[in-house]
Amino acid sequence: MLALLRRISLTWWIIISMVVGVLIGYLDHAVWHDANLVPYLQPLSSIFLRMIKSIVAPLVFASLVVGIAGHGDDLRRVGRLAFRSILYFEIVTTVALVVGLCAVNLTRPGEGIQLTTAADTSQVQQLSSAKPTLASVLEHTVPASIVDAAARNEVLQIVFFSVLFAIGLAQTTSKHKQTVLSFFEGLAEVMFKFTGLVMKFAPIGIGAAVAVTISHSGLGVLGNLARLVGTLYGALIVFIAVALVPVALLFRIPIREFWRHVKEPWLIAFSTASSEAALPLAMENMERFGVPKRIVSFVLPTGYSFNLDGSTLYLAVASIFVAQAAGIQLSTADQVLMMLTLMLTSKGVAAVPRASLVILSGTLATFKLPLEGVAVILAVDALMDMARTSVNLLGNCLASAAMARWEGEWGERSSA
Repeated sequence: MLALLRRISLTWWIIISMVVGVLIGYLDHAVWHDANLVPYLQPLSSIFLRMIKSIVAPLVFASLVVGIAGHGDDLRRVGRLAFRSILYFEIVTTVALVVGLCAVNLTRPGEGIQLTTAADTSQVQQLSSAKPTLASVLEHTVPASIVDAAARNEVLQIVFFSVLFAIGLAQTTSKHKQTVLSFFEGLAEVMFKFTGLVMKFAPIGIGAAVAVTISHSGLGVLGNLARLVGTLYGALIVFIAVALVPVALLFRIPIREFWRHVKEPWLIAFSTASSEAALPLAMENMERFGVPKRIVSFVLPTGYSFNLDGSTLYLAVASIFVAQAAGIQLSTADQVLMMLTLMLTSKGVAAVPRASLVILSGTLATFKLPLEGVAVILAVDALMDMARTSVNLLGNCLASAAMARWEGEWGERSSA
């Protein structure tokens, strides 16, 4: 029996744990009304997420330093990768906005929903007050202290500091350069082993997270917002078909092999609705897939600020949904202007807490749409967060592979 259990892959353990979590959550919500298992399950989910978050800063820092300074990169090479990555990000996220806009206008999920102020308006006001600006996003990118940035897992700040540190190290000619490089090479190797140990706890943490979500909201969480959730899921599938699949074909990415390496971090992102939870394993698996370390360590962390395909599409759907629910007819010009606004403001998604809802609240306020719409969306945001986060992860993994092809540095793929 033990030998049989050991042969079950991590992917299947995660799927099994999700099914068990749904069952336990449903029973706790609908059958064992007085059991209240949430206080006992919540710590298991929190422990898993805390362990994952403890990996992010040292892994990103070490991988970027080794990837840039350890391979003789100069400013021109780093700048070329950055320019190509940002260009790619802008094109793909624009496609995501267009797909979301077309989907929400086609299905019109907001029609027939009555907005009410009885929802959690205090939370809505808190979200809207955190509206980011271009200046605040740029300022947020530069850390005042790398220790503080690492403690708060501010990935964009860690990337900024790491790139400058690596460039400085690459320009160093003293004998100490190799000593510092060896330290970071060892740190990166240890953190990947650390990730493997943490992943053994993943099924327990993920099962608990799913159970807590279902226990709070029940299987009927969709209610009369089923069309909104269905629209988002359908639009994300269409986006994958019309954007990500063509990108994979254009850059000659073997789709089946790519999915084999990305499915486990994708499942983690979907079940936990956390990009951070999936980042370490995604970086490790993309290196196994054949993407060079310097590209993985730059594109994946940077993509979590500039290439949030799922979140961008969600913002397009949610903003028009609120207008429909409020009975406000937006002209084509107004919708295009709103999409242009989202194209800019969504780049600051990683810079603020409760990211996508904050951007949505700020956009609604800008276009004089009722913030009560955010309160309605909060009822099903957990389900939508799972979908958009998993597509964010999928899009960023594909971006790293595409950049490897574009840079002409596709490596040998090792078997998983």
